[in-house]
Amino acid sequence: MHLQPLSTSFLLLLLLVAVAAEVRHGLTTTLHGFRGCAVREFSFVAQKPGCKGLRISTEACWGRCHTWEKPVPDPPYIHRHHRVCTYSRIRHMTARLPGCQPHVSPLYHYPMALHCHCAGCSTQDTECETF
Repeated sequence: MHLQPLSTSFLLLLLLVAVAAEVRHGLTTTLHGFRGCAVREFSFVAQKPGCKGLRISTEACWGRCHTWEKPVPDPPYIHRHHRVCTYSRIRHMTARLPGCQPHVSPLYHYPMALHCHCAGCSTQDTECETF
């Protein structure tokens, strides 16, 4: 029995399938242990008084950033370095909410993340919470 050598095209196809399987596996397993800051799909219900809600899917910043605290001998007795995953580039988006009362504008404005990074928390575009 004579075996033909595998063609280059077939070997390339096998390699692409293996790489795609690894990328898919990597995407499903790395979100749990992901450290850093990235753009990720996000859905929410846009609401404002006088209008019905509207479910919106957009891109938002998501992740964990390096943070630390260390004690110091002088007040306030602690040196903090806290960073959050936040927008570095956005596109301003507008949605039209349904069922608004005549005196209420149906326009709802929100940011769509184009790029994210770790930075200090700014209340201009991020909900900053302290515990």
